[in-house]
Amino acid sequence: MNSDSFDRSSDRSFTAPIPGGTEAVVPVSALNRAIGTLLERSFPLVWVSGEVSNFTRAASGHWYFSIKDAQAQMRCVMFRGRAQYAEFMPREGDRIEVRALVTMYEPRGELQLNVEAVRRTGQGRLYEAFLKLKAKLEAEGLFDAARKRPLPAHPRAIGVVTSMQAAALRDVLTTLCRRAPHVPVIVYPAPVQGTGAADKLAAMVQAANARNEVDVLIVCRGGGSIEDLWAFNEEVLARAIAASALPVVSGVGHETDFTIADFAADVRAPTPTAAAELVSPQRVLLLRDLDHRHAMLARGFGRMMERRAQQLDWLARRLVSPAERLARQRTHLQQLTVRLASAGARPVRDAKARFALVQMRWQRCRPDPARQQLALDTLAQRLHGALARRHERATARVASLAARLDVLSPQRTLERGYAALLDVQSGEALRSPAQLKPGKRLTVHLAQGAADIALADVQPRLTEGF
Repeated sequence: MNSDSFDRSSDRSFTAPIPGGTEAVVPVSALNRAIGTLLERSFPLVWVSGEVSNFTRAASGHWYFSIKDAQAQMRCVMFRGRAQYAEFMPREGDRIEVRALVTMYEPRGELQLNVEAVRRTGQGRLYEAFLKLKAKLEAEGLFDAARKRPLPAHPRAIGVVTSMQAAALRDVLTTLCRRAPHVPVIVYPAPVQGTGAADKLAAMVQAANARNEVDVLIVCRGGGSIEDLWAFNEEVLARAIAASALPVVSGVGHETDFTIADFAADVRAPTPTAAAELVSPQRVLLLRDLDHRHAMLARGFGRMMERRAQQLDWLARRLVSPAERLARQRTHLQQLTVRLASAGARPVRDAKARFALVQMRWQRCRPDPARQQLALDTLAQRLHGALARRHERATARVASLAARLDVLSPQRTLERGYAALLDVQSGEALRSPAQLKPGKRLTVHLAQGAADIALADVQPRLTEGF
């Protein structure tokens, strides 16, 4: 529905009569305009309650949705000028009350509610049950990503759990026939709507696991309201899918539809057709890949044959006749003989060259006796002269010291008339008259000799000099 809905104020002034008579022809636009005017005049602003369904917020800011109850539904539009003042944005399954005017959308001749105000009255019963069950199973870990299993790349058989009368089954079979006509498909029929549908769907999932004749399982149905899809929101089906040993792909409704089965399955597909595409390898791509691999194998085999042929040619070139082989060995032996003779002569030449070099170095370093004798004589003369000069210096020094010693000699002192007195017992020289005692034996040293004397009477006298 577009934002260019008719202007209610202008349509109220429209009073185009509907011509009477069987021959009158009325344009569709005029008829719709008249109906819209009649509706707006007959139904004042009224509060309408219901559950939100198919809510859409357009890029222009307008809201488009439906409100429904157990028996009927009505399309609604809330333009941006009104929507921007709303206290909340409705969500799928919310139970709300709208203050609206009954109008006609002339371009398509659809009855709708032009909403001026909206207020919340609580979530819908089914949606509330959906959220409660989802939270319960999620808390148990049934939706954990670690439990999800990858889909087989090349399934041997594909199972489909759905109704035999469902349009989704035709879409799935058409897609599988187009993409993988070589893969067999087994249908496990079960009702997808109505009382007991969830139990029968769960039983078919369990039967597919028990029979173990497929590699992957599709649980699908077409789109619909939350009531139509409720069988896929039942706990029994969710637990059967979670306990399945086969990988399960859920393809329920349209892209915007989410069910408990979607969360419990290993892979969620937006539509049944998408589910069929997920589980089936595309035959055209497989054939293309097979052709590519066949070409690679052929090229590899051709290259291997070429290498083997080249190796065979190389081995054939190495294979020679015995006569030619003997000739080659004879030639090789001659070459070795020449190399041996050359190798034997080379050490002799090298030794002679080294001997000549050593001889030349020895001649250069050979001693000269005459020259060495002359150098030795020169050194002997220098040595004799040095010794004579050293002896003269020593003799002169000894004479000088002897003269100095002679001057300081005690004998010279005794020759001048002095005498030295020594105690016979101690051998010490006497220096004080106090040491002279009667009866003490002394040795007197004079210039011409020495004499031992004994003191009889001593009278000491201290003087400072002669």
